[in-house]
Formats: sequence, C-alpha cells, structure tokens
Amino acid sequence: MSITQAQIAEIVARVRARRPLVHHITNYVTVNGVANITLCMGALPVMAQAKEEVEQMVEAAGALVLNLGTLWPEQVEAMVIAGRRANQLGIPIILDPVGAGATSLRTESALRLLNELSIAVVRGNAAEMAVLAGPAAGVEAKIKGVESIGGRADPAGIATELARRLHCVAAVTGPVDGVCDGTRCVRVANGHAMMGKVTGTGCMATAVIGACAAVEADFVLATATALAAYGLSGERAAAQSRGPGTFQVQLLDALAELSAQDLLSGVRVKEERAPA
Repeated sequence: MSITQAQIAEIVARVRARRPLVHHITNYVTVNGVANITLCMGALPVMAQAKEEVEQMVEAAGALVLNLGTLWPEQVEAMVIAGRRANQLGIPIILDPVGAGATSLRTESALRLLNELSIAVVRGNAAEMAVLAGPAAGVEAKIKGVESIGGRADPAGIATELARRLHCVAAVTGPVDGVCDGTRCVRVANGHAMMGKVTGTGCMATAVIGACAAVEADFVLATATALAAYGLSGERAAAQSRGPGTFQVQLLDALAELSAQDLLSGVRVKEERAPA
C-alpha cells in the first residue's frame, strides 16, 4: 500500500501530541538550528554529548540522532556509548554522516558507527551516501568539505544499495529525496533550492526524521513524513523570504505553522518498488 498524505499528516499530529524527547549528539555549527527545528516540529530536543551522561540521557529519549558535522574522536566514543544503550532499549538511532568521504576520520567514524550499532535510518547527501554504499552503488562520490558536488546519480538507487548493504533505511536527500529500505522506495519531491543556501538545513532534516522516528516504527514512513513536511515548509518559507537570512527564520515559522490541511494538499510523495 502506498504512503498517503493522510498518513503523513497523522504522524506529524502524533509528534505534536506526544512531544517525544530527541537526544542529539550533534555539531556546534548547527546545534541551535537543530534544537529549534526539533521544537518547531513538536518534539523536545536535548543536546547532551558528554560520555559520562549520554547513557542516562538516552534512556529518557524517543530517538537518538548522531551527527558527524564537527567531529572529534571523543565525540565518536560518546556516540558509541549512547548508541549501545539505545540499541539495548529499542530506541531508534538516526545517523547523519556529514562529510563522509572528505577525510579518512569522517569515513572511518561513520563506518564504525554503522558496524558497531544497529542504525534505524541513515540520511545524507548523494556523495556521502555513495561513499558508504561503496563501489556497488555505481556512483563516483564527489565531495568538497562537507558538500556534495557534481554528479547526477539517482538518489533512490544509492539509497537502495546502502539500505541492502546495511539493513537499515537510507535517505538520500537532494532535489528529489529517495528513501529506501532495500525493498520499498519513496520519492519525496518537496523542497526548495534555497535550502541549499543555508548552513545546517541537512542537519535539520535529520533532526526532523528523529522526531518522526520517535513515534512511528515504520522507518520508511517516518523518514518520508519528515522529509515531506520539512521540504514543504522550505517551499512555504522561500515564498516569504528575501534571501538566505530571512529564509532561516521563515523556515522555523513555516514548520511550526504547518497544518494538516497544508500536508494533505501540498505533500508530493510516490512509493514504488526499489530498483533491482
């Protein structure tokens, strides 16, 4: 059965009704935006990353979001500690492998987390995800700093290969997002080019996935819901903005104000079988 706009609206309403705690171990460049977008989605953020407290904090959470944006080895150790406790408790982990492929530290850290933890959802741009999927994805990964450059790879194809390799849900975000679990695949066509002009919009997308995964155990559905709601908010924000500065403020307002009717009329998703 295909994902419907009504299902998406219901999950967003569930997030707002339950207000789940989302535990973020994230990067200092985007931490404020990540916390605010989590609140605007209707969930509660906590930004705890000291290894001495992460186990206790994750015990109270509905989801754990791990973001490699500003990476150092001690942070990875805290992620492993928190992730192992989350796995013991059945709390979903969402990984954002920022900059995988840019340096060996980033690539190895992302692969370590994927190997040592049971990850529910991995979300990244096409280059990051192609690096993690390996040569079988058939894509040359091009990354500069933490940004994906060049290439016209099908996001659904990369997501499918990564999902099959890692036994998780993979979300490749871009002009059209691909969300796959190896069998099912959802294309999400919501979003706006302005979202690529502001630092942290990818990190914020991952945060919104965490909020939805905290209340919905079908992680394909939860991820598609998050990306559709977030992308639609980006469209509405861009219509009210003069440029990147005002867009940041408008994006928060647009997500906070997003109604069920907005979702029913504005979400553009299509579910299909994953590529062979």
